[in-house]
Amino acid sequence: MVLLQSDPFLNELTSMFERSTETGSVWVTLKRSSLKSKAQRNKMKTAEQPIEYRCLVRATNGKKTISTSVGAKDHQRFQASYATILKAHMTALKKRERKDRKKAAEDKKEGGSKKPKRA
Repeated sequence: MVLLQSDPFLNELTSMFERSTETGSVWVTLKRSSLKSKAQRNKMKTAEQPIEYRCLVRATNGKKTISTSVGAKDHQRFQASYATILKAHMTALKKRERKDRKKAAEDKKEGGSKKPKRA
C-alpha cells in the first residue's frame, strides 16, 4: 500500500476508474485515523495532549491499493475534488424508472379497491 499526498492520490484514483470502465470495480474506504499506534495515543491521553485525527482514504481495484491521509484543514477541498471524480465516473449506473405522479395516484386508488375481503 502506498501513502500518497492528496493530489497524486486523486490523479491515481482517476486513472484507476478509467482502467476499470469495461471490467472490474474500484473500492474506496474512508475511516478516522490518528496515524499513531495505540501505545502512542495512550501516552498522549495521559499527558493530556490533544490527538489530531485525520481521514484515511484507501482505494483498491483488487490488484493495486493506494491511500492518503487528509487533515481537517484540507478536508473541504479534497471532498469537492473527490465528489467531482465520482460524478464523472459513475456512468455505468442505471437511472431509476419513475412513474408519473398521476399514474401513481391512480394505481394507489385502484390497488386499495382490488384487495379481497376476508370472510
